[in-house]
Amino acid sequence: MTPQPTPWRRRLDEWVHSTRVQNVVMALILINSVTIGLETAVAHGSALGRILTVIDHTALTVFVAEIVIKLVAMGPRRFARDGWNIFDFLVVAVALVPGAGPLSVLRTLRILRLLRVIKFMPSLRRVVEALLLSLPGISAIALLMVMIFYVAAVMSTAMFGPAFPDWFGNLGRSLYTLFQVMTLESWSMGIVRPVMEHSPWAWAFFVPFILISAFTMLNLFVAVIVDTMSQMDARHQGDDDAADAAEASGTAADDAAASGAEPADPPADLPADPPADLSGEILAELRALREEVAALRAERV
Repeated sequence: MTPQPTPWRRRLDEWVHSTRVQNVVMALILINSVTIGLETAVAHGSALGRILTVIDHTALTVFVAEIVIKLVAMGPRRFARDGWNIFDFLVVAVALVPGAGPLSVLRTLRILRLLRVIKFMPSLRRVVEALLLSLPGISAIALLMVMIFYVAAVMSTAMFGPAFPDWFGNLGRSLYTLFQVMTLESWSMGIVRPVMEHSPWAWAFFVPFILISAFTMLNLFVAVIVDTMSQMDARHQGDDDAADAAEASGTAADDAAASGAEPADPPADLPADPPADLSGEILAELRALREEVAALRAERV
């Protein structure tokens, strides 16, 4: 059972997730992203370079303080349940890598801080979540594409390798050449036409490959992502409708309570076969009513 947070931790959690604090953090992310880009155009050790370094360290201090406050307010377990918190933690941790040594290349990943803006923008978050939810379908399509590439690479190496060893000399070169053909980068004048001068029938291999890889398969990737986004929209719409219905029901109950009227109970379905004791009571009342009617008629006569 998860322990309930103490009042001061609850207040700290509300404060760090408040709109004002999150807007300040987002502004610092944008400013810091600009300064990291400016560092690539400024000489190291110059006055402007030192100013940019101070801004970078200040922003990093704020980001570290934000992560620490969230860990204290939410607790490690609740903090780790949110994938965006894990992403923020990793991006901030990369910036703490020393600037010298074998790991210094990781400091170039500081620019990933800009991606933290995604969680502040619902539309971007929806796109990222759709991409993550589409991974199973995308993986299946990617596996099919790998199989198609492998088959085409083996065939092209056997057919065109002896005449064009630079493009199809081995399986690796054939795979790279076919990838270039799939991207439609100089596929006709640069590769297919020179091959057709040696093998005029080569178009019968390359044209179907382009139709399958460049058009059919890539459109399948897009279709999977669009379908996932449509399902997410439908799910969110259903949640909104349920929330609206619950709010309307609560409002009706509040109005009834304010007016002093009892809220109406939903109609209950009558049982098909009433209990035996209830049937006996009804029959007894019917007999008594029949006797009273007979007595009234006798008095009139």
